[in-house]
Amino acid sequence: MKEKKASESLAISTHIVLPNDTNFHDTLFGGTLMSWIDIAASVSSKRHCNSPVVTASVNNISFDLPIRLGDIVTLEAKVSRAFTTSMELFVDVWVEDILTNHKVKCNEAITTFVAIDKDGKPIPVPKLIPETEEEIARYEGALRRKQLSLILAKRMKPRDAEELKALFMDS
Repeated sequence: MKEKKASESLAISTHIVLPNDTNFHDTLFGGTLMSWIDIAASVSSKRHCNSPVVTASVNNISFDLPIRLGDIVTLEAKVSRAFTTSMELFVDVWVEDILTNHKVKCNEAITTFVAIDKDGKPIPVPKLIPETEEEIARYEGALRRKQLSLILAKRMKPRDAEELKALFMDS
């Protein structure tokens, strides 16, 4: 299976926050943003593995800054690491002031997707080649994030983390 660059999985989506998307504070509903994140990450993971995918987990979503009615929101999703059948993705969320065209990162999410065959069974995914400093840093941190997620889900004991690290060192 051919390795792929992280940049090949980039998915960008842009939205304008409309009245239906907002709460009583005229800010974007968190659930709407989570839906946009899931869609962007799904497109990115499909680009990486060229197969159907399913969301396995949402490992982190930060709501650092409010997104207001009328704002332009851009999501940039990219695979940060590929394991055997799963992929970790980062989704960076940017908000743009339409008067100044100034963009600021306002939110971030980390998700995990699994590639599946026509019967819904997990299938192998291509290894990932990180190139930029940010891609390399996210790639290197992915194993620890995976270990922590497995520990929190009680699917791995803390002492097994070193065994998992050794298993994925070639990934």
